Amino acid sequence: MSVPDTQVVVVGGGQAGLAAGYYLRRQGLDFVMLDAGSAPGGAWQHTWDSLHLFSPAAYSSLPGRLMPPQEGEEYPDAGHVVSYLRDYEKRYELPVQRPVRVTGVHRDGELLRVETDSGTWRAQVVISATGTWWRPFLPAVPGQAAFGGRQLHTVEYRSPRDFAGQRVTVVGGGNSGAQIAADLAYDTDLTWVTQRPPRFLADDVDGRVLFDVATARRRALDEGRTDAGGVASLGDIVAVPPVREARDRGLLKTSPMFSRLHTGGVEWADGTRAEADAVIWCTGFRPALSHLAPLGLRGPRGHIPTAGTRAVGEPRLHLLGYGDWTGPASATLIGVGRPARDAAREISAFLAAEAT
Repeated sequence: MSVPDTQVVVVGGGQAGLAAGYYLRRQGLDFVMLDAGSAPGGAWQHTWDSLHLFSPAAYSSLPGRLMPPQEGEEYPDAGHVVSYLRDYEKRYELPVQRPVRVTGVHRDGELLRVETDSGTWRAQVVISATGTWWRPFLPAVPGQAAFGGRQLHTVEYRSPRDFAGQRVTVVGGGNSGAQIAADLAYDTDLTWVTQRPPRFLADDVDGRVLFDVATARRRALDEGRTDAGGVASLGDIVAVPPVREARDRGLLKTSPMFSRLHTGGVEWADGTRAEADAVIWCTGFRPALSHLAPLGLRGPRGHIPTAGTRAVGEPRLHLLGYGDWTGPASATLIGVGRPARDAAREISAFLAAEAT
């Protein structure tokens, strides 16, 4: 199936795609949004049960509409975010088609051809906003194949009820590792393993502060000033209330990274062992960019070099929401608005120039 050509195709209907759609509509552009999910809400539909935002609702909003507060919660949970994104999409009548899985973006003369499992679109510009949730990263560790227990990544974890009474090893010293370790600390025999001792941010630091710090760092770099380190200089883990409580109770003790797995658990270089029924890898994600492989743009660490959000090697492609390399804090609800606005303005100017 082929559909009429359009000015812009947005690949992804999560928070980054919605922010892009909001600003494309304001620019008066013709566009369509293709989302692989079966329902609105993006990756927030698939998180673990206890996940909460780092910031109050008012500081976790997409452009144009404040997220309403959640009754009884200072930091909204994932279900509240899904409801907000569903309402946002409906409120602005964004042209999302789902479920449509994009299999490849190709050059096609003066246009880009977007191949999907539901047909083919051709556009003057493509915005890729697929995020990272769909590409979990698992490190290669000796003995993984020999381990007799259950191994899963952050994306597969849901609730401590699934592990009650079990011996669980959580691997990872970032926010997901800390939050899942705190989730499991009460009802399991927990071993929390990190590459280095965990660095908790000050208890009064939340997403508002992190966004301001990330933005200030980007401004400093753009102006040629010294890099102060940004968010990374503050620590690795936001002390959200459940993490803070488990930490203050002394339940979040860590061990250094083990050297291998064995049939019944994990083992350190000195021969020390910890038995485990399950290992949960909270080891991060990579950008989900396989649909862009036909364009041949991948650079170091799997990133596509960009100038702002625009791909350096293909001016008809913009990338949005993958992290600081596509805009300061662009992988967050509050942070994606500014790069989405800039991308829409740049795309509008590009299309106007092409039309002359």
